Amino acid sequence: MDPDLLRTSFAVVERRAEFAAKYFYSHLFWHHPDVRALFPLDFPEDMERQRDRLFAALTLVVGRLGEPGMHEYLWELGRDHRKYLARPEHYAAVGTSLIAAFAAVSGTAWNTEVEKAWDEAYAVIADAMMDGAWEAESRGEPPWWDAEVLDRTRHGDDLAVLKLRPHRPLPHLPGQYVSVNSPRVPGVWRPYSLANAPRPDDTLDLHVSLVEDGVLSTELIRRTRAGDVLRLGAPGGRLTLRTPVERPVTFIAAGTGWAPVKALLEQLAWEPGSYDEARLFVVARDTAYLYDRAALGELCTRLPHLDVTVITPAPGRPKAQATGRLLTALGNRANWARHDVYLAGPPRLVDETAEVLPVLGADPERVFCDDLPPTDRGQARPLGPGEWLLHRPRPHWHNPSARAPD
Repeated sequence: MDPDLLRTSFAVVERRAEFAAKYFYSHLFWHHPDVRALFPLDFPEDMERQRDRLFAALTLVVGRLGEPGMHEYLWELGRDHRKYLARPEHYAAVGTSLIAAFAAVSGTAWNTEVEKAWDEAYAVIADAMMDGAWEAESRGEPPWWDAEVLDRTRHGDDLAVLKLRPHRPLPHLPGQYVSVNSPRVPGVWRPYSLANAPRPDDTLDLHVSLVEDGVLSTELIRRTRAGDVLRLGAPGGRLTLRTPVERPVTFIAAGTGWAPVKALLEQLAWEPGSYDEARLFVVARDTAYLYDRAALGELCTRLPHLDVTVITPAPGRPKAQATGRLLTALGNRANWARHDVYLAGPPRLVDETAEVLPVLGADPERVFCDDLPPTDRGQARPLGPGEWLLHRPRPHWHNPSARAPD
């Protein structure tokens, strides 16, 4: 497997990403009609998002082939894909259609050497994912957990906190996320961060903000009630506290990115003597979106060495002003090289801040965040490296709904 050859080939495919995605799904459904049952065809608008996510995932995998941690990422992906009832034959079908789509859009850039490289790469990807699925099944782990909604608390028209009790305990680490599905929107799963450290009663909190045209977030915020049952996929993600805590820590949370950071702070509060310096930056698009102030106050009491900075736009000023205020606040702090940084929020905030922090002196290897693709409709697909440099998107950090993709 030649990672450089794969990246060069994928750059060609990216230029015709929309056609490639349509070709892929058409080829897959034509040759393997049984696979159609795994996709939410009752929601045509969601198929557009599915195409976007396909290339977002491919961009991530191709960009990191051969890097440490990629096998673990694919292992977790395979474990999680059991919620779709994916079987080994589905992996083979997807690989055939994916390579057919790449060949169709690559023109003269496609040859036997490129095809061989993709065959080898997909075999590595599929094997790692199937290993994850097989190991989870061998441990008796279910493909999903049913969870009853105990309570739903609304915060305005477009944000809600759901309290759930899984029918069987769902083991998880603070900072992880789970995929969520409602039986009323079959086939539609979206990742949401768990907003609490594990509790004795096994209950879980989800912070859900409305995504424009999002069928699942609309369902969860506006129609889900106590007594309803949701499905939760296997927990995953790498936004977990590095223990023992031997370095100062900084947490940056924007919008519903507060959810995983809240869970990490709860974990830190379990052992109040395990740290000597911690700072927290909470970013909201206006004061109304500081929806969890009571919990923040309680955590500040439990963590007396936690230095908290709350960032919102000035009254009457544009919502995006919080962006500049965050940059200023980060730039006014010192000793970044000593800190572990945990970052959660809209994907663009995460990307931009992760780029800025090393300039301030932070060690890039000590900046921790999760890779969740954006779901807004303003960007049809992830940009390739060349397009990113030529048409770098403007930051849009104040939109909290992007952290918990719908």
